[in-house]
Amino acid sequence: MSVVRGKVALITGGESGIGLATARLFVAEGARVHLVGLDEARLAAAVEELGAANAFGSVADVTDEAAVREATRLGVDRYGRYDVVLSNAGTSGEVAKIVDYPADVFTRTLHVHVLGAFHVLKHAIPHVPDGGSIIITSSVVGLIGFGDLSAYVAAKHGQVGLMRSAAKELAGRRIRVNTLHPGPTSTTFQDDIEMRATRLDRETAAKTFDGIIPLGRHSTPEEIAQAALYLASDASAMVTSSTFAIDGGMSG
Repeated sequence: MSVVRGKVALITGGESGIGLATARLFVAEGARVHLVGLDEARLAAAVEELGAANAFGSVADVTDEAAVREATRLGVDRYGRYDVVLSNAGTSGEVAKIVDYPADVFTRTLHVHVLGAFHVLKHAIPHVPDGGSIIITSSVVGLIGFGDLSAYVAAKHGQVGLMRSAAKELAGRRIRVNTLHPGPTSTTFQDDIEMRATRLDRETAAKTFDGIIPLGRHSTPEEIAQAALYLASDASAMVTSSTFAIDGGMSG
């Protein structure tokens, strides 16, 4: 018996990368998923791949509260509840020194990660049954600092604060709230950060980042999805307010 069979999961940023890998795993394990993202074509392709009986998609920008409210309503109308919420939408911002960092990009980066996660939690929590699970995808940079990524680092630390507050608020309902902290993971999102940070081609930049990971390689989206599966399942019934690192030892 699958650990998430019959559960319903809301996944933002669900059309690619870690979000889509998690959706694939959840569906393979018997869950149904509501994917929310910005790219309508990719959402449609993901739903087609997963099967209309198992998934559907909604286009919404998580920084837009009205859009999140409406997307959540559509999901509840279809499935009735969310046993699992994975707040996973993200943006990398700029790679620049603080003195050169564009303030509008800094604001947008915090809005996507922190305000966006707040919107998702605010409108999903009323539809999460007692004993449910809420997961926020943070990053290894939510545990340690890196130069030239001030907005991304600040936003990922901010998500930890939101998680800890929500975990305390929801403990009485046995709803667990945790953050996932992937290290460098083989996705186009990470490729973009690495190439801009190093000014190298994709393969060379990836090898450079491998050199700062104690276990010597990037994670795969599927490995991060396995961690999300654990946090989504009843196996993690006593895990809440935790920062779950899958980073090859970078934050240790």
